[in-house]
Amino acid sequence: MTLRILIFLVLAALLEVGGDALIRGGLQRRGVLLLLGGAVTLIVYGVMVNLTRLDFSRLMGLYIVIFFLVAQTVAVLVFRENIDRGVIAGGGLVVLGGIVMTVFRS
Repeated sequence: MTLRILIFLVLAALLEVGGDALIRGGLQRRGVLLLLGGAVTLIVYGVMVNLTRLDFSRLMGLYIVIFFLVAQTVAVLVFRENIDRGVIAGGGLVVLGGIVMTVFRS
């Protein structure tokens, strides 16, 4: 695992969270440009997350952890949401599962 891969995955998570936010805004405001912007952002995310050379299953294990952490950070810092104990507990399981999927070798 290289720093380059981690940077790619963090950027991909930011793109995915941003694309989802644009689509949500487009649906709430009936904004076609927001919907299109979200769609383009999600396409770029899909390309970026797959530019690594990791096996798909290991990639998704690591990516889901990074996505969860980025999504919760954006929820708190951008959307001013409070993260409840259920999300923290479930997120702990997500992080643990992602680490197992990424590191464990049979």
